[in-house]
Amino acid sequence: MYSRMTMSEERTESNSSGDCSDASVQRSPVFSGLAFVMLMLMMVSLVVVIVFGNALVIVAFKVDKSLRRQCNYYFLNLAVSDFLVGAFCIPVYIPYVLTGRWTLGRGLCKLWLVMDYLLCSASVFSIVLISYDRFLSVTRAVSYHARQRMTHQAIIKMIAVWVLAFVLYGPAILFWELVVGRSRVPKGECFAEFYYSWYFLLSASVLEFFSPFISVAFFNLSICLSIRKRRFHSRDVHIHLQMSEPTSAQGDGIPLSHNWGFGMKHAIKGSIHSQTSSPTSGKLDPSTSRAPNPSRLSRDKKIAKSLAIIVCVFAICWAPYTLLMIIRAACRGRCIEHHWYEVTFWLLWLNSAVNPFLYPLCHSSFRRAFSKILCPNWHTAPPSSENTHNHQRVNSM
Repeated sequence: MYSRMTMSEERTESNSSGDCSDASVQRSPVFSGLAFVMLMLMMVSLVVVIVFGNALVIVAFKVDKSLRRQCNYYFLNLAVSDFLVGAFCIPVYIPYVLTGRWTLGRGLCKLWLVMDYLLCSASVFSIVLISYDRFLSVTRAVSYHARQRMTHQAIIKMIAVWVLAFVLYGPAILFWELVVGRSRVPKGECFAEFYYSWYFLLSASVLEFFSPFISVAFFNLSICLSIRKRRFHSRDVHIHLQMSEPTSAQGDGIPLSHNWGFGMKHAIKGSIHSQTSSPTSGKLDPSTSRAPNPSRLSRDKKIAKSLAIIVCVFAICWAPYTLLMIIRAACRGRCIEHHWYEVTFWLLWLNSAVNPFLYPLCHSSFRRAFSKILCPNWHTAPPSSENTHNHQRVNSM
């Protein structure tokens, strides 16, 4: 998908009228000297970040069996698609963008396009799947946690993601020229045959960007509203709890207003506990509601902020390219400067570099697995005369 562009100048007027013999005017490379070296370094650096970040997620899932829960399989699916973007799609593209000419043949061009569109679409659908999984974890917490060990459902959803991602663009890439009866791709270039078919691109974009974006926004907004609803619910419960126990609060020498503030500070934990542990009960356990948990409110705010970041990053990386692609196809490349188009699809590659930090690193389980892989010595207890038994147990693991 990132390769939906041509390294030549815009198509000539004869091509727009149907003559494909002179489909484009070749241009010589525009990068030389310092600019060439800087671009090469930036591209290679992006490849390293994408490959390393996503490989770390894959290795963590492999070595740490505690991560093999249903929710984490979707992170693995996202990491695999993004890893292949950095390991295959970008390295193949680098000589093309720097030299301005495709020299790897038509067969590899087709393979590259199929992989490019497939991996990008799979990455988007995996993000939707992750957001949907988080939505279920909040709205259907009891049944969600009961199904965490049923990994076969996660595997079925992952397979569906890849099938849908291939069906969206794969057949069009492979068979478009057979349907129209001729190829529109000049020699020395590599782009999809439907590059200027705005009606096809608009239809595909509805499934590839607009629907996923609306879905991700809806799921994450629902999560934020659920967190807010729980906060207000627990506040109401504590108001009732404090008003029903005025004698107890004053008998201990604690003013009711002070007890109210303490209860407000720890309300959320008791509310969530009552909903998950005793879903049929409408009362809050006073002992649970008074359990000290001063960081709960701040954690809820962090969750809301992280969800907002997820939606914003997805929109920033995808919206410019999707809109520009449709406009460019509608006006056959005459109304959009080529460098703007190239900037927008590099944003898509940047999304593959951000994902391994944006999603797995937001979860403590993945952070612990990463620290075990990168800094194994930190998880080995040092020998001491006061802790001989624990030291022996660590060495035996």
